[in-house]
Amino acid sequence: MATEKEFLSEYRLSDYERPSVTADVAAFMIRSEENSSYRRNPENKLSLLLIKRGGHPFKGMWALPGGFLQSDETVEECALREIKEETDVLPVSIMPVGVFSRPDRDPRGWIISSVYVSIIGDESVKQVAMDDASDAQWFNVSFEKDGGGGYHLELSYEDIVLNAVLTEESSGFGRTFFSIKDSGSLAFDHAAMIASAITALRRAAESYDTIFDFLPEEFTLSAFQKVQETILNTSFQPANFRRMVSRYVEETGSFVRGQGHRPAKLYRRKKQ
Repeated sequence: MATEKEFLSEYRLSDYERPSVTADVAAFMIRSEENSSYRRNPENKLSLLLIKRGGHPFKGMWALPGGFLQSDETVEECALREIKEETDVLPVSIMPVGVFSRPDRDPRGWIISSVYVSIIGDESVKQVAMDDASDAQWFNVSFEKDGGGGYHLELSYEDIVLNAVLTEESSGFGRTFFSIKDSGSLAFDHAAMIASAITALRRAAESYDTIFDFLPEEFTLSAFQKVQETILNTSFQPANFRRMVSRYVEETGSFVRGQGHRPAKLYRRKKQ
């Protein structure tokens, strides 16, 4: 019987067909839009960073930032490199959503993609189209179940509106995957990726704990509440929210100053 060393010396990886590997990032931001009424607080919107593809396939169509894995990096490193190269935006942290491996998902050949989700915390960030992207913009997001049991994904930026229709394909282990009925002019299977990313983000928001990875080390309770409400598309009374998260946070003893009103307390994640 051959030893492992002898086996490896005879083994030919080239004898087996291998897929190419890509990584894509669904990077969300929570932005405030001023209301026309001075009596109301700014409305929070969930926005998604998309790039317009500068080359074939799907040239001129909108897609998630992403690209091919290089031999000297992990898939996560690839995801961070690609979003930085294509948009000049770099997430603080990313969470895996799942692997998309349908054989016909990419017209170039057998290509599988690992998808990640993130929340960009700095609202002053300015995206810039770079590398092989011809444009990069933040699209407002709406993702809701329709009356027929399907899901409607709407992404809008100025006069551009992308409408995709999906159905739930499978769900398990905290992940949900979708089939595309109408891609809404999004490239590849990115409509399904976005739907899965939003679902994963909503599950994370319901448990509170994961969302801390997307927040700065110190934060106000109002900032924390803003993240939860926008992702879950709901609202909480401040007192109720404070009670719900009290087991997860602790005061730092510091305050946010220089805002022209009573300083807000800063909190941090409580060590469990």
